Amino acid sequence: MNVLFVCSRNQWRSPTAERMFRRHPGMAVRSGGTSPNARHPVNAGDLAWCDVICVMEEKHKSRLRAQFGRLLEHKTIHVLDIPDDYQFMQPELVEQLEASVAAILGLD
Repeated sequence: MNVLFVCSRNQWRSPTAERMFRRHPGMAVRSGGTSPNARHPVNAGDLAWCDVICVMEEKHKSRLRAQFGRLLEHKTIHVLDIPDDYQFMQPELVEQLEASVAAILGLD
C-alpha cells in the first residue's frame, strides 16, 4: 500500500508520519505539502503513485481537490484531524498519528 501524508508546508506533521511509517511492512510512504512554499509540494506524480492519502486537516483535502480534482477521482482521502500545533517528532504528535493512522489503515 502506497500512502501519501499531506500537511501544509511539509515541515512537521507529514514528515513525522513519513518517518514513523516508512519501515512498516507492506507500506511505502511519502509526504508533501499543499503550500507552494512546502519543502515538497504535492505533485501529480505523488498522486499517481499513492493508493491512499492521509491529510492532517479538512483544508488540505479541499486544497488537493481544488488543485488536482480529476487526479483524485479514484483516490481514498482520510482526514486525520491533527492541528498544526506540533514540532517534528513531538511525542504528542507521534501518539496522535499512531492512533489515527492505525485505525484508518487497519495496522497492528
